[in-house]
Amino acid sequence: MKPDEVTRLLHAWRGGDVAARDALAPLVYRELQRLAHSAMRGERAGHTLQTTALVHEAFLKLADAGVDWVDRAHFFGIAARQMRQVLVNHAEAHRAAKRGGGAPHAPLDEALDVVGTPSAEISELDDVLRRLAAFDARKAQILELHYFGGLTYDEMAAVMQLSAATVDTELRFAKAWLRQQLGTAR
Repeated sequence: MKPDEVTRLLHAWRGGDVAARDALAPLVYRELQRLAHSAMRGERAGHTLQTTALVHEAFLKLADAGVDWVDRAHFFGIAARQMRQVLVNHAEAHRAAKRGGGAPHAPLDEALDVVGTPSAEISELDDVLRRLAAFDARKAQILELHYFGGLTYDEMAAVMQLSAATVDTELRFAKAWLRQQLGTAR
C-alpha cells in the first residue's frame, strides 16, 4: 500500500469523489484486516463477531463519518477508534443478552501487550480508557491507537502530531497506569 496514494484518495473522497472511496477500499482492506485481528486478539473462544465483520462494520462507520481526512495515519487512527466502538457495542449487547445467566466473561489475553496484565472484558478496558481520558486524553488516545489500531510509533506520532519519543514516553506511562487499574479493578 502506497501511503501517498491512500492520502490522495482520502482527499478526493473528502471532496465528494465516491469513486475515490471505492478505489480506496481494496487498498486499505488488508491493513484493516490486520487491525481487526489485533483488536480481537484474546477475545473469548466462539466470539460471534469475526474479523471480517469487524472490518466491514468499521468501514461502514468510516464511510458515514464525514471526517476531514488528513492522511493515511489519520484514517487508520479513526479506524482503530471505530473498531473499538464496534467491539464495545458487541460486548455490551452480548452481556445484556446473557445478563444474570452466569455467562463467562470475554477475556482479552494481553491488554495492550502488557505481560502479566489480568484479562479484562472489552467493556472493562473501554471503561478504563474512559477514566484515563478524563484526566489525560492524549495518553488514552495513544493507548487506543496502539492497542486497537496497531499503529507503529511513527504512525501514532503522525496522528497525534508528536515526536515518536514522546509517544514512547506517553505509552509507557499509559501502560503502567492501565496495568495498575486492571489489577485493582478485580
